[in-house]
Amino acid sequence: MNNTSNSTVLYRKYRPQAWNDVIGQEHIVGVLEGSIRLGRLSHAYLFSGTRGTGKTTVARIFARAIGVTDNDVYEIDAASNNGVDEMRLINEAVTTRPFESPYKIYIFDEVHMFSKAAFNALLKTLEEPPSHVIFILATTETDKIPETVLSRCQVFTFKKPTREILAQHVVQVAKKEGYVLETGASDLIALLGDGSFRDTLGILQKVVSSSEDKKVSIAEVEKITGAPKGSLVNDFVSALASREKEKALTVLMRVVEGNIAMKTFTSLVLEKIRIILLLKNAPSMEKDLKDSVSQDDWKILETMNKDSTSNLSPKTLLALLTAYDAIGRSYIESLPLELATIEICG
Repeated sequence: MNNTSNSTVLYRKYRPQAWNDVIGQEHIVGVLEGSIRLGRLSHAYLFSGTRGTGKTTVARIFARAIGVTDNDVYEIDAASNNGVDEMRLINEAVTTRPFESPYKIYIFDEVHMFSKAAFNALLKTLEEPPSHVIFILATTETDKIPETVLSRCQVFTFKKPTREILAQHVVQVAKKEGYVLETGASDLIALLGDGSFRDTLGILQKVVSSSEDKKVSIAEVEKITGAPKGSLVNDFVSALASREKEKALTVLMRVVEGNIAMKTFTSLVLEKIRIILLLKNAPSMEKDLKDSVSQDDWKILETMNKDSTSNLSPKTLLALLTAYDAIGRSYIESLPLELATIEICG
């Protein structure tokens, strides 16, 4: 077994260190680089976006780009330092000059966790900050930030990376680590990463640490991550296509018995039906679609696409999308998908 070093955490090892390394946030990088070049820095920024999209990483790169050393960068976890007393201490500390840099930078992670009193205390400093201080507030929940704070910050919204971007990143990192991923394996890892660079590389780390050789198959990813087997997904899609209601519901029961996350299973079902519909309506996309799945899966999807009696249609996809959205809110996790299955199969 070729385990990677326990001290080597992939998302830290491959964390971007310069603007050119940042993936998928060009709209933010361009503006920040321009403001630095023109000398038009704001005293406060708000970085908003889902987890693992690079908010703290970009904040650190920004600090280095304006000549601030690590000694003058203060990262504060708002979840554990969210009271008014902590904020008063920070308000006192900002008045002192930097040790060795032109600025002191305060990065507040998960700033939405601040109490109302802490926000009020911060607001006073945001209104009249010392000229040598820059605040960078990072949050996954902008709606919880008071409007009075938002209005005093330059707001940047980080995009959730697409599955294609994450899959490419997985392939590149795996290659640098000496591993080759079977076609479709990188896509499955990217899908499980759910729009987070950090989570995606965490899953890759888990997979390569458990791999017995330097080639990673889809089956290995399924086994190591607990993702549903491709055969289960294919059986379910096939049952929907042929209106075999009982067969489809039986597959769902096997998913439940296997303790597989229903949302993950539904994601994979959506992906495969999407490919079939795109093949049917946009044949020119065949090469790109073929590269995203294994050879065995491709043969099955091709066969379903050529079946003129198939029950799969945009309405099928819409019913499954509705079920996907309801899964997290349902008392019985499998119920939304079971109801959609009955509806689709008539």
